[in-house]
Amino acid sequence: MNDFRIPLGTWVEVVIDFVTDTFGFLFDFVATVVSGAYDVVDAVVSTPPFWVIIIALVALGFAARGWRFAIGTVIGLTAIVGVDQWDNAMDTLALVLVASVIAVLIAVPLGIAAAKSSATSNFLRPLLDLTQTMPAFVYLIPALILFGIGVVPGVVATIIFAVAPGVRLTELGIRGVDAEVVEAGEAFGASPWRILRQIQLPLAMPSIMAGINQVIMLSLSMVVIAGMVGAGGLGQPVVASLNRIDVALGFEAGLSVVILAIFLDRLTASLGGGETPLGRVLARHGHARIEREAAAKSPAVDPAPVTRDLVDA
Repeated sequence: MNDFRIPLGTWVEVVIDFVTDTFGFLFDFVATVVSGAYDVVDAVVSTPPFWVIIIALVALGFAARGWRFAIGTVIGLTAIVGVDQWDNAMDTLALVLVASVIAVLIAVPLGIAAAKSSATSNFLRPLLDLTQTMPAFVYLIPALILFGIGVVPGVVATIIFAVAPGVRLTELGIRGVDAEVVEAGEAFGASPWRILRQIQLPLAMPSIMAGINQVIMLSLSMVVIAGMVGAGGLGQPVVASLNRIDVALGFEAGLSVVILAIFLDRLTASLGGGETPLGRVLARHGHARIEREAAAKSPAVDPAPVTRDLVDA
């Protein structure tokens, strides 16, 4: 057997030590920001009585998908209260919301940059492949070294794990916009920024929302792993049930995760499709406004629907 061995792990350890010593102040700043954001969101969802949060989420579900989804939301959230996992569920919801928002803020600009530049896309592709195929537990090692035990390493590991589909689907959506539509905008003298904002992003929105949906689902899949590093939430009772072989506790915590996942999945999926009660109302209002402005500016000319926003702007 060949005794030759590439000390790749040792090299990575040296790099981590160098980064920790050199940029410790930056990681302290990131930890402060992430921890502060989590504390604020957690206070918003955990401080009010459970029935206030249930009413708010039910109203959101009704606006997104109608009364059937609202009834399902009531049943699911009441079940979480019934198994005494409400506080843990709200901690998990806060963690998922913070990690998902940060991941989306990273993913969408990177996806736009990748769609605009093939060089950027080629550079990001292997990094995204790495983040999607690397075992999730591996992310916890540098996160623990850089941020210690608590919520922050859980959030950071979740962001790294969940950001890839947001980048990929944003790039896919923008690249999938019909070139003739973009050319029509250019023919009206629109700037690249206006074409991106008024043509490409709206037409790519279903794909972008699908990416956001996947970011949220992957964030929820990291709940248990984040609980292993002290992030709290539903991950803690799941880990405790594994240590004690407590089937009842594990089932109750796992069911709570499933209920949150179904609610967030259906909610974001409906927003991406645009077929929601609230979305239809907003769409009718927006179309009526555009038609009024177009008629006021050019009563005898009916601009093409695709470029109407550009003309009005």
